[in-house]
Amino acid sequence: MVEDQAEVLLLAREALETYGDRVLQATRGEEVLAVAEQHAGPIHLLLTDVVMPGMTGRELARRLTPLRPETKVLHMSGYTANVIAHKGTLDPGVAYIPKPFTPEGLAA
Repeated sequence: MVEDQAEVLLLAREALETYGDRVLQATRGEEVLAVAEQHAGPIHLLLTDVVMPGMTGRELARRLTPLRPETKVLHMSGYTANVIAHKGTLDPGVAYIPKPFTPEGLAA
């Protein structure tokens, strides 16, 4: 999971761990790529903020996919899906969850 806002990172991590998920976390895209290279086990899901400093979630997913082709991607953002698609930061049809979300919504 990558999120540059500490409060959102903490809440999302706690929500996922409550449902039994193991969470690897980072605050920047570059950190995610380093974690993915070092982590020996599978990474089932990349939960990434769409807009982050240094690298967008879209760019991160594009760079992570060759390293971890089994990893699914879920983008999250406080912007609406229409605004994100219009700005070109997220491709139409990708998995997306709007912020704020509930722990139940995230787990689903």
